[in-house]
Amino acid sequence: MSIGLQGAGGLGDVFIAHRAQLRRIAQRIVGTPEIADEVTQDAYLKLMEGSCAREVNKPYSYCCQVVRNLALDHCRRQAVESTYRIYTDDGELPQVAGGCVPDRRFQERQVINAIDQILGTLPTRTRRAFELYRLGGFTQREVARQMGCSATLVNFMLRDATQAVAGCRDLLEV
Repeated sequence: MSIGLQGAGGLGDVFIAHRAQLRRIAQRIVGTPEIADEVTQDAYLKLMEGSCAREVNKPYSYCCQVVRNLALDHCRRQAVESTYRIYTDDGELPQVAGGCVPDRRFQERQVINAIDQILGTLPTRTRRAFELYRLGGFTQREVARQMGCSATLVNFMLRDATQAVAGCRDLLEV
């Protein structure tokens, strides 16, 4: 006997007649009665929307399969979402790896701007030596070689730049 979606004995009627059994199938998969109710309702809506345009030979088995598939989809979706979800006791937004609080980012930007302004007041060679050493990762000897001066002079330029930037340390400690 094949049954279509509409009319007497349609999938909707079969679904309603076996709703309790279909709900138990969903609950065995998802674990809670509340979610089982949601899955069961979603399955009914899916069947009523006409997602199956063909005739169904075993309507009860078809309804069971639709409920089972939706319940499994729900579990898979929850598993994926749980890898991204972080819970805290106080309900505040948690710190996310690689992320930062907007206020902190603004403060860091202010510190960078202050350092840039201070370095702008230094002689060009001193600033260049500082940037090569601190930002470029060069050794003092490599900086001296690149700038065409002695390592001792580079040491003095770095000392001057470090002393000038030292005033920004208080901005970092908040």
